[in-house]
Amino acid sequence: MIHSIENELIKIQVNQKGAELVNFYDKEKKIELMWNADPKFWAKTSPVLFPIVGALKDNQYKLNGQNYTLSRHGFARELIFELEKSTENSIIFLLKNDKNTELNYPFQFELRLIYQIEKTKLTVTYSVLNKGESVMFFSIGGHPAFAIPQTQDADYQDFYLEFNHSEDFKSWILTAEGLVKNSTKNVVLNSNKIELTKALFYDDALVFKNLKSTSVKLKSDKDNRAFTFNFEGFSYLGIWAAKDANFVCIEPWCGIADAENHNNKLSEKEGIIQLNLSENFQKSWSVEV
Repeated sequence: MIHSIENELIKIQVNQKGAELVNFYDKEKKIELMWNADPKFWAKTSPVLFPIVGALKDNQYKLNGQNYTLSRHGFARELIFELEKSTENSIIFLLKNDKNTELNYPFQFELRLIYQIEKTKLTVTYSVLNKGESVMFFSIGGHPAFAIPQTQDADYQDFYLEFNHSEDFKSWILTAEGLVKNSTKNVVLNSNKIELTKALFYDDALVFKNLKSTSVKLKSDKDNRAFTFNFEGFSYLGIWAAKDANFVCIEPWCGIADAENHNNKLSEKEGIIQLNLSENFQKSWSVEV
């Protein structure tokens, strides 16, 4: 089921499956920001990545002497969330552990996705509560896909990402299985701008660690329809598009795929979050048009 909230400036729609943002409409400029989920390229729009981000080595992890299996990006994006609360300007979706999730993720949790709109800004908050009796290990992240070009009079290569700091954008190289190698490639150096081309993503995502930047604008010199994406507090950032598709994903992550030489122990995984009993984790990203 699709749920909507709107004000005089923007409207969003969220699917209960995966609590996935499927539409973000700018009423003033009459533009849809989100990718249309064309299955020919990629049938998602903005999945939540939980309880892992990226791929595990051999799709497995070890915990307390046992082996468990999780596919890339985890299971939350495929499950139906409960609509917990809806107001004029916010929607809260809730996912709890059950006997099916516990088969390969033996933790008791409450995962909430909170969508809030204010004027032209959408804020998405991830809230994770440990309901179990031991330390909980998890990663979480976003994967929103933004349509480009948004009008017929623009081309993909007209767009660029402009970060709020100049820095060396060195992307961590991924293996064919999506694991992180111990090597990087230069995207751009000493700049705050990454020019977008479809070829940029032919070798999978760009993966950045610990950027100085906390926000990025999607812009075009031929178009004034810019928006700002804020990702302060996220240690990792992915930039990705399916091959030759008309979108770009800006992905804030608290966590990352396994390193290719990882020992499979979940507690020793890079970027893993450790949540104590009854402790609550929250992190937010936002988009403002």
